[in-house]
Amino acid sequence: MQNNDPQSPGEAPVRGQPAESTIEMEKLQARVAELEASNAELRETVLREKAELENQRRRLHRDLEQARRFANEKLLGELLPVYDGLESGLTIEGGDVASIREGLGLTLKALLKVAENHGMSQVDPLGQPLDPERHHAVSMVEAPGQAPGTVVNVLQKGYVLNDRLLRPALVAVARD
Repeated sequence: MQNNDPQSPGEAPVRGQPAESTIEMEKLQARVAELEASNAELRETVLREKAELENQRRRLHRDLEQARRFANEKLLGELLPVYDGLESGLTIEGGDVASIREGLGLTLKALLKVAENHGMSQVDPLGQPLDPERHHAVSMVEAPGQAPGTVVNVLQKGYVLNDRLLRPALVAVARD
């Protein structure tokens, strides 16, 4: 005779096994559901953070672009009175050389004041020893009473912006 029982011969049926399996299975399913919910929450948090970072990157890019476009706004605003002075000087017809020269002097003073407010200063080395870092000697001349290598004539003033040389002064130096 053949045994059609799914259990092997000699095994005793275990009571309560299906109930324990079902409880264990339900616990596992609950844990899976809990982990899936946690995973979905973490995914949502990551997406929000990613979007926030992208928005910050765009804002930073926009702010940098604005800063580049309007970096010279203050300087140019301060230069407007200088432009106005030059324009009004050009509209005057006639007038003597002294008044025109005085007007140009005032305009130059205003321009130099704006430049100083923004960190630029002149290099005027007359009577100083030649400094190759700040001066460019274009000629050597006889200068009785001056030490050799001393600047005796400034052909073009130099300029420094916040301790960085913009343009060296072109000078004539006393010969040895």
